[in-house]
Amino acid sequence: MSANDPKQRLTQHQQITTTRPQPTTKKPQLATLRRLPYNPTMPTPPQPAEQDPRVYFAAERTFLAWIRTGLGLMGIGFAVSRFGLFLRQISAVESHLPARTTGLSLWSGVLLVALGVIVNLSAVYRHVQLIQELSSGTWRPGRVSRDAVVLGLLLAAAGVAMAIYLMLVR
Repeated sequence: MSANDPKQRLTQHQQITTTRPQPTTKKPQLATLRRLPYNPTMPTPPQPAEQDPRVYFAAERTFLAWIRTGLGLMGIGFAVSRFGLFLRQISAVESHLPARTTGLSLWSGVLLVALGVIVNLSAVYRHVQLIQELSSGTWRPGRVSRDAVVLGLLLAAAGVAMAIYLMLVR
């Protein structure tokens, strides 16, 4: 073929666009694949839960949420307990008589503080247990949190008791 041959004059772009790759039956090697940029929405390759750091981060977030719940219960319990004292002081100042008290706010406040302490201790115990299960590979997903169910039922019962109390004491 000579230099004036029209096939040799084709530019590289024309050669690329006019030639079609032949279908191959071989799968590409991993070394020949191009590395894609990081995309947080792209699914990660599956790996066991005990090796996935996201599982440990989720466990820590759950632990901190339980601690926050326990601290909230203790704070509300303290406020309820002190609010009864505040009401007794106000009534004593206005009437100059000793205030009649049932002590309900004191005991309900103490119970809420105690419930907050129990929630925090339970959170610590459950977190240590979960990390040990993850490390040993005995963790089973999909279990119902017994602690959450018990706390929910106790708080629901406390709410019903307070609603009944507020209806009776007008």
